[in-house]
Amino acid sequence: MLHSQFAEILKGIATDTKTLYVMGCFGAPMTVKNKVRYTSNHSYNKSATRVAMINKASSDTFGFDCAGLIKGVLWGWSGDKSHTYGGAKYATNNVPDINADSIIKACKDVSTNFNNIVVGEAVWLPGHIGVYIGNGLVVECTPSWSNGVQITAVGNIGKKAGYNTRTWSKHGKLPYIDYVESKWTPSVGDIVDYRGTVHYASANATFAIPCRGGKAKITGVYQLGKSKHPYHLVRVTGSGSTVYGWVDAGSFVKAT
Repeated sequence: MLHSQFAEILKGIATDTKTLYVMGCFGAPMTVKNKVRYTSNHSYNKSATRVAMINKASSDTFGFDCAGLIKGVLWGWSGDKSHTYGGAKYATNNVPDINADSIIKACKDVSTNFNNIVVGEAVWLPGHIGVYIGNGLVVECTPSWSNGVQITAVGNIGKKAGYNTRTWSKHGKLPYIDYVESKWTPSVGDIVDYRGTVHYASANATFAIPCRGGKAKITGVYQLGKSKHPYHLVRVTGSGSTVYGWVDAGSFVKAT
């Protein structure tokens, strides 16, 4: 599965599917049979509060936990309410049944630098995991906030209006996902996601001016490979970005 496809599936679950945080679940619909199963399978689910939530859920609500969301999609979850696990087939597609901490250990190019994160990478903190979907956002399944699969902001990149924010410890490329990138040469007119916190008055200025990153448009390219800050960016109105000046190469990615 391509990283972009993976991210789109997760985004669709977050925005278009009824979900509930259920420990040990990887996409099962909350049918009567599954309610009995999941209120008996884990001490977390057995608490009176969680039992009430699970039993109250409609049959078109799908249960996930954080690692179960990732595994469920990779195991073929399709939102099939007639299937015990929503269409997922346990431990298939060479994806093992491992927890959040083991998933990050299996990832490649693991880093604490969130300036180089790409769409479809796992984001992790001890005991919890999600997936980056671009534009400073993650899809995660958590009992916090919306109590299910939801889109949140990556605090390592910056807060976003309208989203709850979580700061993560690491990110890395899942070994089960294809991260092939098409070659992109930034050009005038491209919309980018600026990751920096400063801009400059000219392409070779030495004095940095603080700004806020986010979506911006490339409006100029000056002596690429020679100037200190070869790209001129102008913020996209309404994005929260305040960049309006010259920035370094490699300080932004193509906006998704």
